Amino acid sequence: MNTKQPDNSITSIGTEVYAGVEVSADTPGCAQGDAASFKQAGVSGRPQPEALLNWYDANRRSLPWRDEPTPYHVWVSEIMLQQTRVEAVREYYQRFLSVLPDIDALAKADEDTYLKLWEGLGYYSRVRNLHKAAVQIVTEHGGRMPESSRSLQKLAGIGPYTSAAIASICFGERIPAVDGNLLRVFARLTGYREDIKTPAAKNAATDFYLELFPQERCGDMNQALMDLGATICLPKGRPFCEQCPWQEHCFARQTDQQEQLPVTAEKKERPVEHRTVFLIYYDQKLALQKRPDQGLLAGLYEFPNADGRLSRKQAADYVAALGFGPVRLQKLPEAKHIFSHREWHMTGWQVLADEWKEFSSGSPREHELFLATAEELENVYSIPSAFAKYRKEIRQDFL
Repeated sequence: MNTKQPDNSITSIGTEVYAGVEVSADTPGCAQGDAASFKQAGVSGRPQPEALLNWYDANRRSLPWRDEPTPYHVWVSEIMLQQTRVEAVREYYQRFLSVLPDIDALAKADEDTYLKLWEGLGYYSRVRNLHKAAVQIVTEHGGRMPESSRSLQKLAGIGPYTSAAIASICFGERIPAVDGNLLRVFARLTGYREDIKTPAAKNAATDFYLELFPQERCGDMNQALMDLGATICLPKGRPFCEQCPWQEHCFARQTDQQEQLPVTAEKKERPVEHRTVFLIYYDQKLALQKRPDQGLLAGLYEFPNADGRLSRKQAADYVAALGFGPVRLQKLPEAKHIFSHREWHMTGWQVLADEWKEFSSGSPREHELFLATAEELENVYSIPSAFAKYRKEIRQDFL
């Protein structure tokens, strides 16, 4: 998309400016390249950053990382907020900072500590990269967070969005932090009709916002756009357009296409994997195992589990192969967990064992099997949320 610094006028050479966008017959994406669509809809002029910032000053969300927006706080919150709802993050954020209050503490933390603090948030590579980046900051930058978006992207786990958020909010860099909220606002304002999740769409949105961003309060501008997308320009259902400070400049609002924009490609159907999960009790302890260091849920702890939906006999044979016996089996409820690119459909068995003969042969994963106390399960070992339903099935007399 071509953009320029627009004003409220209309040019006389077949190119017109609507919603801050230069639109002509050969402009791809925006309102199907049809400048007349903007004119007929009554969309004119440029969205003013002052109007959005005034709205933000009056309506900003109260969030703990905004109360004390140090680079470390903003960084941790932005990483947690990836793929996770704001309300879910609040508690995790406070808990994380209570144990690891600064970059130095995070850099010195052992893996079990930071994984346990992350337990339930999912996407554990995020916290592993947080730790790696903290070590980088301590060893390469003297413990101080780099200040530019470009230098921030050299740290583990920090990409264009997170670097822009930190650099603008903490250091005043004039750069838009283009996430799903900003992409949605952009598509509705401009009538952008291409798939909003493509690199081309992100580049178009970045150019669009660069034209709008003021010289000062760049961090507030990004946070205002985040709040606008999260509370007004909603992703599902009808947005609250009547409360939007930019409603008069919005193509979707003026043409009643809020629910048709943005355009996204159809999601591919996720493959389903069937698994059988075991809660195995022996000697007032519960059996756990550690997943491989590579792949899904890498390096995390889990309840023993097997491929497929095992019958009672198959389950008994599996448990016996782990060295437990004699055993009493009780069926547990079914559960489902959705990952980004696959689904687990699970069934489970509760197992009460009278013996455990530690084995000397078997697969590498079986060698990771061990017994944990209730206290260790609560305070040491991080169990992914994929097993949340079975964690709730743990016997009360064990806890």
